Amino acid sequence: MVVRVVGIDHISVRVGDFETSKAFYDKLFKFLGFKVLDEYADSKGWTNGKTRYWIGQADAEGKQHKFRIGDIGLHHYAFELRSRGDVDALQAFVKELGATIVDPADEYYDDYYAVFFLDPDGMKLEGMKYGEEHEKAARARARKRAAAKAKTAKAKTAKAKTAKSGARKKRG
Repeated sequence: MVVRVVGIDHISVRVGDFETSKAFYDKLFKFLGFKVLDEYADSKGWTNGKTRYWIGQADAEGKQHKFRIGDIGLHHYAFELRSRGDVDALQAFVKELGATIVDPADEYYDDYYAVFFLDPDGMKLEGMKYGEEHEKAARARARKRAAAKAKTAKAKTAKAKTAKSGARKKRG
């Protein structure tokens, strides 16, 4: 038997100031279409029906060490968005929130459009869209093939009608 992962159920991160982070994530997740999943005295979770994201208060020892990109552990968390336009909208929203944008909305790899920003503890978050330009090009190629196919079918139909009409004239 082979066990298969069918998705990532949730992520849970520890935060330095629970109230500050809760306010930040409440606004961010509302913007991203998430709803509150559950809330406790020291943790809160949100979901969009597919992805679950939890924050929880770091303990006293954990608060002594600020999050630093480059340490062992989580580097960043990426939210896959519907379109490049959504990436741009997210960037504008996080600017309004006062979040630090570390890498502005741009194409970072072939057809990989993203914005990178920091939460109140400095953890890197990302909004991204991959493949939109490739999808548009594929749809354009499919439309072109369909149009060519329709043109060929129309020409064959016209040729058949001409041949049938010519055969009737010979008999008649």
